[in-house]
Amino acid sequence: MPDERILVVDDEKSMRDFLEILLTKNGYKVKVASSGADAIQLIEGADYDLVISDIRMPEMSGLDLLRRIKSVQPETIVIMITAYASTQQAVEAMKEGAYDYVTKPFKVDEIKIILKNALEKRRLERENIQLKRELKDKYQFGNIIGSSPEMVKIYRLIERVAMTRTNILISGESGTGKELVARAIHFNSDRREKPFVTINCGAIPESLMESELFGHIKGAFTGALNNKMGLFEVAHEGTTFLDEIGELPTHVQVKLLRAIQERTFRRVGGTESIQVNVRIICATNKNLAEEIAEGKFREDLYYRLNVIQIHMPPLRDRREDISPLAQFFLDKYNKALAREIRKISNEAMECLLCYNYPGNVRELENVIERCVALEPSDVILLDTLPEEVRKSRAAPNEVLGGFPSLNIPEDGLSLEGVVEDFEKRLLLQAMERTNGIKKRAAELLNVSFRSFRYRLEKYGLSNGVDEDEDADAGTISAGAAQ
Repeated sequence: MPDERILVVDDEKSMRDFLEILLTKNGYKVKVASSGADAIQLIEGADYDLVISDIRMPEMSGLDLLRRIKSVQPETIVIMITAYASTQQAVEAMKEGAYDYVTKPFKVDEIKIILKNALEKRRLERENIQLKRELKDKYQFGNIIGSSPEMVKIYRLIERVAMTRTNILISGESGTGKELVARAIHFNSDRREKPFVTINCGAIPESLMESELFGHIKGAFTGALNNKMGLFEVAHEGTTFLDEIGELPTHVQVKLLRAIQERTFRRVGGTESIQVNVRIICATNKNLAEEIAEGKFREDLYYRLNVIQIHMPPLRDRREDISPLAQFFLDKYNKALAREIRKISNEAMECLLCYNYPGNVRELENVIERCVALEPSDVILLDTLPEEVRKSRAAPNEVLGGFPSLNIPEDGLSLEGVVEDFEKRLLLQAMERTNGIKKRAAELLNVSFRSFRYRLEKYGLSNGVDEDEDADAGTISAGAAQ
């Protein structure tokens, strides 16, 4: 049985009594208020998961109450009831943060479904907030965003390996967030108070690589005017992150192997052995097994580094994370660029979901930053997206009669993710075709109105304008409640 707390606000006693009886019978904890002022007193004294309020009330209207609720408890879900329904009122209520609205007389089954979906959304939001709090406090995952099965596995693996001293190899395409994972491992280990030193093996000239890693003494080579501490020394008792390890020159690979095995090294030109205690985390976008076969990477070093491997999936294989990532970057660049863009339009989001992102998460971030900078309105529209992203949108003839063409990558894909992605694309297309009228969109997809609303809620796509369902349940008017 549910145990959510619901507050009913209505100046009509018959409606308050009816809703209190109905909701109590369904297991909810219910409080009632006859005015907006009474409701505010109750809200300020306790937390409510959901508020059902009439729009038309004396002294304080339902819209005024809605604004007050959102200022006191912004996470509380509010559903409006009105006998004077109009598109204008519905739009105004939704703009002010209402979850949904129903009109009197309303169907009992309809309000039950709306409540169920709304409270499920509330539960998911609470779980998500709690998860983010745990990740921030316990794991400090920073900008690692995603709830796909692939990312959940990575979170769990980070938790398991963080407190060990084992060397780790993070593989994956460029832009998938390999350094973020390395930092998460470090900052959740017992080395968190010690240095985290990043070394990009692909950005340092080959002639300087050994000196950068291990340091040099004065006069070791032309330009060595002073003794220099290497980055391995800087990272003592902390973590060394070797990014793009596949670019490490062969002669430096030998010295790195020795440093790992013996935990000692010598500066370039020096004779003194320096002992260090560092944890090594490496990352690569190359297939190191192929590099070994071609003689470009030492096999013995590979096995020293690859004790535990974490593979970062490309963004195209976890498309369910595109929407939350896009929202994250939208919020980020709204603040950075002093913009107030409210959301991404359905058409633009459809394109973002369809695009394959050769640059992965980094490319998505760049796309959103560009859109925030260029969008003249308060909603990111289709035309603001880069041309290559707009071209990814499925043409109508690609989806009629079946799925669009799809090639399974060599490393496989997430079947559930692909199916969900396709379903979201159809929902968005239907909403676009019907100008946001949900009932018409449901008819276009040959599903029931309730099923269509459930699917929108499932993917966080619920917007647009509702229409009444065909009468398939008894209706209850304000004066007919017993």
